[in-house]
Amino acid sequence: MKRHTRRVNAFEVLMVALATVAVLFVFLAVAAIVVKGIPYIGEIWKSEEVHFALRLSLWTSLCSTGLCLLFGIPAAYAVTRPGFRFRNLYSVIIEIPLSMPNIMLGLSLMILFASAPGKFLSAHGLHVIFNVNGIIFAHLLVNLPFVVHMIRTVFLDLDPHLELVAGSLGAGPGRRFFFITLPLAKNAILGAALLAWSRALGEFGATLMLVGATRMKTETLPTSIYLNMATGDTGQAMACAVILLMISGISHLTANVVMGRKRSGDGGQQR
Repeated sequence: MKRHTRRVNAFEVLMVALATVAVLFVFLAVAAIVVKGIPYIGEIWKSEEVHFALRLSLWTSLCSTGLCLLFGIPAAYAVTRPGFRFRNLYSVIIEIPLSMPNIMLGLSLMILFASAPGKFLSAHGLHVIFNVNGIIFAHLLVNLPFVVHMIRTVFLDLDPHLELVAGSLGAGPGRRFFFITLPLAKNAILGAALLAWSRALGEFGATLMLVGATRMKTETLPTSIYLNMATGDTGQAMACAVILLMISGISHLTANVVMGRKRSGDGGQQR
């Protein structure tokens, strides 16, 4: 019995040691940005370029997150319906971008919008390539599969009997969705939206491929870091990095709090 206890303890010590190494590695990487960036934080208030990059990042991230929810919630709901014939096919196609590099996703968008459909949209006023609209499309392709995946998981965890009972009482599919499914999943959906918004703020690969890196035109915060590091302006690059770190940290903590309420609420119901 004592030998078994020693083995268990040794295993737990090993797991804690590996976890400590992982946490330390992440902490040092984040701390490096903070330590190097704080001395340059004053440059944020002096630079019109940083102001432009911040405004553009916030606006495009907000637009793309709204579109992710607009399309992602119905998509997640559809692929969890047992009666939907093509749900497996839809799931596979939607989640393919999760395994693709972002720069490859940007290339795919460039090919798409350089083809006949893209030229048609451009002729009717919707310009995408090397345009601010392209940033929103790039964010959408990168984050939509992520949002669908998160919300689908929540929909699958909901008790299907709730909708069945509501249906037996005369509630149609629309009423069941808006008055039962969405309220039960609202915290998780809000958490997914916050994380998608944060991811959009830091997206760079797909955006660079589709819209390029033009100062004061398609310059988001990640693009500003890239441009300023390339030209040797380390101070401004570090200032932008600190802004991104602060916004991402706040949104991540908020998402954890919101989704934590959902988990604690579920635990209370189970008890």
